Amino acid sequence: MNFHILTLFPEMVQNGLNTSIIGRAVNAGLLSVETVNIRDYAFNKHQSVDDYPYGGGAGMLMQAEPVYLAYEAVAKRIGSRTAEKKKTRVVYLSPQGDVFTQKMAEELAAEEDLILLCGHYEGIDERVLEEIVTDYVSIGDYVLTGGELPAMVIADAVSRLVPGVLHNDVSAEFESFQDNLLEYPQYSRPEEWRGKKVPPVLLSGHHANIEKWRRQQSILRTKERRPDLLERSRLTEEERRWLEEEGGLV
Repeated sequence: MNFHILTLFPEMVQNGLNTSIIGRAVNAGLLSVETVNIRDYAFNKHQSVDDYPYGGGAGMLMQAEPVYLAYEAVAKRIGSRTAEKKKTRVVYLSPQGDVFTQKMAEELAAEEDLILLCGHYEGIDERVLEEIVTDYVSIGDYVLTGGELPAMVIADAVSRLVPGVLHNDVSAEFESFQDNLLEYPQYSRPEEWRGKKVPPVLLSGHHANIEKWRRQQSILRTKERRPDLLERSRLTEEERRWLEEEGGLV
């Protein structure tokens, strides 16, 4: 997986992604993270890439040409090493986009290259968005100062699904939001901490009982904290009857 992040603040993205699991995956050659400074494609000596919006209004707008030239440079590099003619997906991070989900992360993880476009100021000239963007994605219903943090969120979530990035690849499969259920509670040593004991079933060594308990805890936790997800989960008839006994589906 190759991430190409178009941004005004490449150092912010590099500092965020070149550490921990992603940093190790980059060093191992499992991922690459390229940051492209849009200012490098400005056409003035001050490297300014913004101007006042037509029609008036508060704030400044990122101009179309520097963004397009940055994209074009990346697209040419991608095209020079791949025989595929299909357009590389360009994700524009915007509160106007579809809300990012685990399902979307799984879809994006199937791509070989992914271009993430970070807006700033009051956004980007609509004309270049129409020209290059394939996906509009939001990480939530709130406004940030730029697209760098959302880009890092998406890169992190997608990276975890690339084979070999996690030491235990199974963990990516069974974490929160698989089958629209939150992850079950987990415990480590000691067996008792400040009067709180580890649930006995986890000490039993009975794997079938442990898996059943974990599944039930995932269902209960989702019911309590994200009932909207539970409505879309695939529960068995036995699980539905059990949940009704525990207080119902909603």
